[in-house]
Amino acid sequence: MYVNKKRFVYISLCVLLGIIVSIIIHALIEIPVLKFFVNNLTWPQWYVIHYIGSVILLALGVLAGYFIGKRWWRIVYIEKNYKSRYFGKV
Repeated sequence: MYVNKKRFVYISLCVLLGIIVSIIIHALIEIPVLKFFVNNLTWPQWYVIHYIGSVILLALGVLAGYFIGKRWWRIVYIEKNYKSRYFGKV
């Protein structure tokens, strides 16, 4: 039972990390694109593009976090196949 909770927390935190990274990517993309599109599009058009892009980035962040969490859970806790920086292969 403890392992299932630990795995759930581990994967949930990876999903949270994926969401945070997607927000950072969203900001890095939006700043230059906003300068370009504000002059060329109306606000309703920009709102639709922004909404679609936000949903796509959020979904990609959640999916990437989930699959990264599952992969690293297997590598670290099941296979125990990693190298420690100070002690070599553990």
